[in-house]
Amino acid sequence: MPDKDDLVNEIEAMFVQTAEASRSGPGTLTLLRVSPSTLYFSDRPERVVGHISAQQFMDLWDEGDDSFAHFPPNAVLASLDDRNAIADAVVVLHSPKLEGNQITYQVDVLEAELPAESGPCALFIDPLGLPLSPMSVAGVDRRARRRASRLRVSHQIPV
Repeated sequence: MPDKDDLVNEIEAMFVQTAEASRSGPGTLTLLRVSPSTLYFSDRPERVVGHISAQQFMDLWDEGDDSFAHFPPNAVLASLDDRNAIADAVVVLHSPKLEGNQITYQVDVLEAELPAESGPCALFIDPLGLPLSPMSVAGVDRRARRRASRLRVSHQIPV
């Protein structure tokens, strides 16, 4: 059986980090009380699911020529606010720092707004070396928003 680090590098692994809360400021996103493990999964043809420690994920960040350090990944932060309303924001992640049970990323916001504070949240991170993958989490989110927008426009009655 291959080592988990080797397996993650062999597949087009997407990642999910969950946390009890998040906080953002200008150019930053912090996951608070983050789960000690980062989930990974792949899509077809071979579905692979597993988890690595948050530290192992940090170690992968700048490993290899197609690393996240060279190709910063897109990600979607899905969070709940104090009324349990769901909010999604699409970001590009840079320079993560793991300190205890929190991870802080430098971010560029691509769509929507990051909440200043949120409750439970999940950060869906695109595959290593494929920041613009057509099946990326952020790409699927963008396609869904575009389709919804086109549907609203196509169903408007001219005045």
